[in-house]
Amino acid sequence: MNSPEDPYHRLANGVRKPDPTLGVRPEDRAVVEPVPAAVTEPSRSSEPAHVKPKRERVVLADSRQPSGRMRGRVELEEQTSWGKLLIRDLVKVQLRTSVLLGVLVAVALGVLPALFYFLPSVARFTVIGIPIPWLVLGLLPFPFLFAVGLWYNRLAERHERDFVDMIEN
Repeated sequence: MNSPEDPYHRLANGVRKPDPTLGVRPEDRAVVEPVPAAVTEPSRSSEPAHVKPKRERVVLADSRQPSGRMRGRVELEEQTSWGKLLIRDLVKVQLRTSVLLGVLVAVALGVLPALFYFLPSVARFTVIGIPIPWLVLGLLPFPFLFAVGLWYNRLAERHERDFVDMIEN
């Protein structure tokens, strides 16, 4: 299932899991800052010499660096290989949706003339003196196409919303 070109596992809906090393730079590791040694009192001759160990402060998060939410946007803006991969996946999902709905429309509207050709008895019905084929082929496609267009719009917005959620999280 995974090709050498696709090192990251895909989820069921075709969206890749984010790269765990995304945005991690070598300088993002913990920073060890030296802290001056503690002041010791002069030792008395009766007490053993006790030297306090040198203290170090470990900083795990640098507040000067941008938050993790911006990393995905930076990847997209800089058009890195990961950003290009994310955009390519979004385009693939949008293309797949549009092709599937286009096939649905072509099949639904292409079956009607075939139905009237192979079943001439259906083609002879009339409503208010107008033959059914004229009504079905002349009026039915417009609300059908409008409904499919709305459906595509909702699906496209959902895909884009999922994409933005993936980038921001």
